[in-house]
Amino acid sequence: MTATWKIELVPVPVTDVDRAIAFYQRIGFHLDMDHQVRDGLRFVQFTPPGSACSIVVGEGITEKTPGSQEIQVVVADAEAARKQLLDAGVEASDVDAQPWGNFVYFRDPDGNSWSLQAIDRRPNG
Repeated sequence: MTATWKIELVPVPVTDVDRAIAFYQRIGFHLDMDHQVRDGLRFVQFTPPGSACSIVVGEGITEKTPGSQEIQVVVADAEAARKQLLDAGVEASDVDAQPWGNFVYFRDPDGNSWSLQAIDRRPNG
């Protein structure tokens, strides 16, 4: 029997934790935790709306360079997700319609790239 594996947490490298908190809250991510573990280690966890997987930003979290993370998220409606980003003041691409789905791209303040994917055969995102 194969064990069930579920992705739980993805580190997102940032230069300014408080700026990242403001950004991710503005686009609708839920702030799950903001904990200063000790000097040099601050753990800030967010969960995107409806997601079982979260992201973590903070100090001492990852060795990755800010701006180097790429994350793809499934959404039910690319146009609606784009509008939500634009309404939050986030620069987002036009909807990129491909034969296999529709995509919207944006970056966080540190340049980490996000791809929102809407596929008709997965209507609930």
